Amino acid sequence: MPSATGNKRVRGVSVFRPFVFGSIAHPFDPENKPADCPPDHTHRWEIFVKGINGEDISYWLKKVQFKLHETYAHNVRSIEQPPFEVSETGWGEFEIQIKLYFVPESNEKPQTLWHSLKLHPYGPDAEGMKERRENVVSQNYEEIIFNEPVEPFYEILTGGSAASQPGKSKGKNTKQIGQGRTADIPMNDAPGNPYSRMTERKELDRMAEATQTVEQMIKEEKERLIEREKYLAELRESEGVPTNTKKR
Repeated sequence: MPSATGNKRVRGVSVFRPFVFGSIAHPFDPENKPADCPPDHTHRWEIFVKGINGEDISYWLKKVQFKLHETYAHNVRSIEQPPFEVSETGWGEFEIQIKLYFVPESNEKPQTLWHSLKLHPYGPDAEGMKERRENVVSQNYEEIIFNEPVEPFYEILTGGSAASQPGKSKGKNTKQIGQGRTADIPMNDAPGNPYSRMTERKELDRMAEATQTVEQMIKEEKERLIEREKYLAELRESEGVPTNTKKR
């Protein structure tokens, strides 16, 4: 049967849109704590979903639902317009469920993410950060990929752009659209946005260097193993111990 009006899909095309989700925690100064804050709360924090470098994502994202710990009043919070974020205070870390609802034209089902709220610093300078009461940022880069979107949603995503590039899909004729409204990742880092082509290149170089290091370690370990086996064979021969042979 033919597709209903507005439900016809753009075959052989996938469109991706990058975004960031995560949290920022601000430690309280015990001497200057907000008066309306519970006495055992130690931080104010925000959980968010936002575009790369502050780009608008509301043209494809309709609503974000944050499910907090059950000890919070109204622990399921729905945000239907930017900024897609929730601000609260607390003392403990926990998992937050994030559900993304797309615009009605998308005809797409919601997608669920999970984020672990971080209140306390981590890393080599954790103690120094704690003493300086620095903010704790825990965020992730993510991409939503819409495979063969319906035509109205495709027009919304691309703004009518026909620019495309070969995709990684198994289909021979699949194209992955990375142009259009806000799909491009910035070339360089910016304040508050560590995600860029430069960062990606540095990470790839770091991974390549680590791979070479591991390969060298494996090579050296194999050489040591050969030397040990050679020494063991010589020792057995000098002691008159017959060498074990594997049966075929």
